Amino acid sequence: MIARTCKKLYGSAVIASHLTGQRRIPFLAREKLEALRDRRIRRIVAYAARTVPYYRALFAREGIDPRQIRCAADLDRLPLLDKDLARAEPRLFIAETAAGRSALPFLTSGSTGRPMRVHHDRRSVLANIPFGERERQPVIRGCGGSFRPKELYIGNETSVIKQVTAFYQESTLLPVRPRRRFVSVLEPIEKIVALANAERPDVLVGYGGWMDLFFKTVAARGLDVHLPKMVMYIAEAMPHGGRAFIEDYFGVPVLSRYCAAEAFKIGYFCEQRTGFHLHEDLCHVRIVGPQGQTAPPGEPGEIVISNLVNRGSVLLNYRIGDMGSISDEPCSCGRTFKLLSELEGRVEDILPLANGGFVHPRAFWEVFKHHSQVLQYQLTQHELRRFQLQLVTVDEPAFQQSLEATLPKLHRVLGPDANIEASRQDGFDRSRNQKFRAVVSMCRA
Repeated sequence: MIARTCKKLYGSAVIASHLTGQRRIPFLAREKLEALRDRRIRRIVAYAARTVPYYRALFAREGIDPRQIRCAADLDRLPLLDKDLARAEPRLFIAETAAGRSALPFLTSGSTGRPMRVHHDRRSVLANIPFGERERQPVIRGCGGSFRPKELYIGNETSVIKQVTAFYQESTLLPVRPRRRFVSVLEPIEKIVALANAERPDVLVGYGGWMDLFFKTVAARGLDVHLPKMVMYIAEAMPHGGRAFIEDYFGVPVLSRYCAAEAFKIGYFCEQRTGFHLHEDLCHVRIVGPQGQTAPPGEPGEIVISNLVNRGSVLLNYRIGDMGSISDEPCSCGRTFKLLSELEGRVEDILPLANGGFVHPRAFWEVFKHHSQVLQYQLTQHELRRFQLQLVTVDEPAFQQSLEATLPKLHRVLGPDANIEASRQDGFDRSRNQKFRAVVSMCRA
């Protein structure tokens, strides 16, 4: 009991130590913001050079003196890190320190069909609460000043946010906690409508593709639903026109946050909804062209991130797999953070079913994520009841074993009459400029 109380006191102290000034940071003068960012760059690079096997070997092999990496421009000159390497050898990126050894493991969503494990040190996870004060301001204002707006969160039962929430509950003495109700993304529309009418949330939170389909279904079926004061989509982009439809048809403002298992704080929408304000002092973002060169402002390219606060898995110049562009135009809200355009490449197909329902891609991630023999998967819907399943496995016996284990689960999701044609692949050929999709539908809902 004493140990548990001490643990919670420590967690609360970490949160309190980071809380001061968080709401002011997005409005700092550029020179102060860049100085804060560069200071964190120097610290994380020095830490990586000393304690992270991959960077220790890289700096020695390339003759890089980490003391010469002083700012963002210096960091950008380090080699790009491909997701395939970080996925194949995750231990190479975990710091050999107490923070690294006790770090919390999180599994990426696996939207590419190949999830990866990322470790976050406990202190940085705790600091994520005060860092979130920056993102809360647009939400509080949009909800009429409510300090604790009520949220209805539609997501994956094993999502990162549920893991983080459980960690906060056991590691802090926070007297005020979010008013948040979790609902599985697999629940039918009618049940979520009933919950919204019963709970009357201020904010409806969910995946971009699901949120788009939810409101279009409500409109098409004429369902009577309690409208929230705000919609927040996360984890994937909303299809083109989706945000405008929700705002114009229902009159509900739509915000978004850009976060990932690799970096909890990347960017967020302000009240103007012109793009993602980047947390430049927490996660350095750059846009690169086809040859790895930094793209000019406004030019689209691949998003490369460097998490500046995580002391568990250190990822610098990491290709996260999304596309976007950075604007050098200031936002009218007064925040000085740079703006990232709406993301490209994170839209996931939602599969319509013959019975009139639909399935979100996260349902298939739930099927495959615990089968280590499945290195990658892709499910393509050609017709309402006809599907093509391609699995990448180490060998034919592994393919057969995985198929026997997963086909019954897939039939429970897709229906007993679903025709699933399965085959084994050595790998998927994909363009670097187009994000691989693990779930593809050729049908229209």
